[in-house]
Amino acid sequence: MLHNRHAHPTLLAALLLGFGGNAAHADTSSKSEHTLWNPTPRSEWRSMSADRPDFTESPYTVDAGAFQLEMSFVDYSQTDDAESTTLAPINFKVGLRHDMDIQFVMDPFVISDDGTQKIDGVGDTQIRLKMNLWGNDSEGDAFAFMPFVQIPTSTNGIGGDEIEGGFIFPYATTLSETVGLGLMFETDFVHNETEDHYDVEYVGTGVFGFEITEVLGTYVEGIGILRPDADEEFTSILGVGVTYEVATDTVLDAGCNFGLEGDADDFNFFTGISIRY
Repeated sequence: MLHNRHAHPTLLAALLLGFGGNAAHADTSSKSEHTLWNPTPRSEWRSMSADRPDFTESPYTVDAGAFQLEMSFVDYSQTDDAESTTLAPINFKVGLRHDMDIQFVMDPFVISDDGTQKIDGVGDTQIRLKMNLWGNDSEGDAFAFMPFVQIPTSTNGIGGDEIEGGFIFPYATTLSETVGLGLMFETDFVHNETEDHYDVEYVGTGVFGFEITEVLGTYVEGIGILRPDADEEFTSILGVGVTYEVATDTVLDAGCNFGLEGDADDFNFFTGISIRY
C-alpha cells in the first residue's frame, strides 16, 4: 500500500460535526470567489471533515484559505515477528479554493524491526490534490477525485526508491440522522523492485459511522486490496475506531485495524488528532 491513512476521522467526523456543511449551509456560488489568497470567512466554513482515523477518505475539502493538521501521536503495526512504529505522521492540508485542497503527507520518524534487523529513519512523502465534484456545501451525498504522487524521501531503506502514485475516488452519504456511509475506490501504481516495473493495485473500502452523542462517535470499516501481480492477490482488513470532539475544530481519535486475509498487518493501532485553523 502506498500511503499511510492514519497520517491522514473522515466519514465519522463529518457525521459528528454536521454532514456536508454548517447549520447555515453556505451558498456554494457565493464561496466560489474565494481562494488561498482571498480566504473564505470563518463564519462560512463548512463543518470540519478529516481523512482519519478510518482508511476511507473524505470527499469534503478544506475551505479556501483554511489550514488543517491531521496527525497520529503513534501508529503501531505488528505481523508475526515483525513490527513497525511511526511517530507523529502528519497530513497537512491547505485550502486552495472552495472545492479544492492540497495535502502533504509525511512520516517524520519510522522504526521498523523484522526480527533480524532493526532500522529507523524518515519515511516517504506524499502530495495529494483533493477536488470535490459535488456535495461539498450541501446536505446529502458528496463525491471527490484525489490524484496523488509519492516521492521517495525515505532514509535507511524505510520506504521505496521510485516515484509512485495513484487515484482515489471517495464518496459519502447519510443513511439517517445518526448513521453515515462512506465508500472509496482507489488505483495505485506501485514500483516492483524485483522486475523493475510498475504493478497496479486496486483498493475498495466501505465504512459505517455512528453518532453516539453530539461529540462522540464510532465506526466499523471493511477494506479490500486486490494485487493481480502478487503471489497473494487479495487482502482484507477490518477496522474499528472512535472520535471525540474536544473543542470546535479539534477532534481526538483512536482505532485498530485487523488483518483478516492476505498480505496485511495482523494488528495495527493508532491514535491522533485533527485540528483546523
